[in-house]
Amino acid sequence: MQKTLLCLGYGYTARHLAPLLLARGWRVIGTAREPVDAPGVEMVTWPGEQITWPGVTHVLNSIGPNAMGDPVLAALSREISTIAPDLEWLGYLSTTAVYGDRGGDWVDEATPVAPTSERGNWRALAERQWQEIPDLPLHIFRLAGIYGPGRGPFAKLMAGKARRIVKPGQVFSRIHVEDIAQTLLASMQRPNPGGIYNLCDDDPAPPQDVLGYAAELLGLPVPAEVPFDEAGMTPMARSFYGENKRVRNNRIKTELRMELLYPSYREGLRAVLDAEDMDSFVPPAEPTGV
Repeated sequence: MQKTLLCLGYGYTARHLAPLLLARGWRVIGTAREPVDAPGVEMVTWPGEQITWPGVTHVLNSIGPNAMGDPVLAALSREISTIAPDLEWLGYLSTTAVYGDRGGDWVDEATPVAPTSERGNWRALAERQWQEIPDLPLHIFRLAGIYGPGRGPFAKLMAGKARRIVKPGQVFSRIHVEDIAQTLLASMQRPNPGGIYNLCDDDPAPPQDVLGYAAELLGLPVPAEVPFDEAGMTPMARSFYGENKRVRNNRIKTELRMELLYPSYREGLRAVLDAEDMDSFVPPAEPTGV
């Protein structure tokens, strides 16, 4: 029987996963709030149009939660509960924010969930809601910061808008979108209902080092350091610096036999630069903002 993936929220990650599945003969259905051009993918405008469940064998949910939890379950809990015993795999894309602030210490999947931010609390609630559904082959993927083509620092650097904000001791874990896609595929091939996986690379690093390396790749001067307390950041941007931890990814390597394409930001940024058309980039005459 042909395998069919329903992507609830056909966004950045799903757009990189779908080609891997289509090349293997899968059927892929995606939902979006507005019409989307996705070659080979059967798109459904949802909410609005009816989602066709018969034949769906796999489900990926990348729609973000709110204060009440997961909006997908608020709208589709009955349908998902009904189809749960017939599914082979369901993946929920969560975030490492559920671990909260650890003062730079290491965390893994056995670390207790203890969110310290609003988004972390919302994700932790959504995880629990999914875990409460009987007979659901649930797999939770806790993603670090996502980057990839179109989500790199190069355009900001070329526009003169990038700043190297420094908070002593601060590190972030991150993951290239292609490594997310291949990890999801590996999980589908080796399902382990109830499994929880951290998705990140091998090198938690200070954000100013990442931006400095990106500038070097472009042959641009490395932007001057800006102390965190003087950066004048938005509340949302500041909230990310309120969590400091190093995330381990051993489980995806041992259970899913993953070999990361981009084990650090260095390999990843080189690949992003190769994928982006920087030769045609035209910076604004007077860069504004940050």
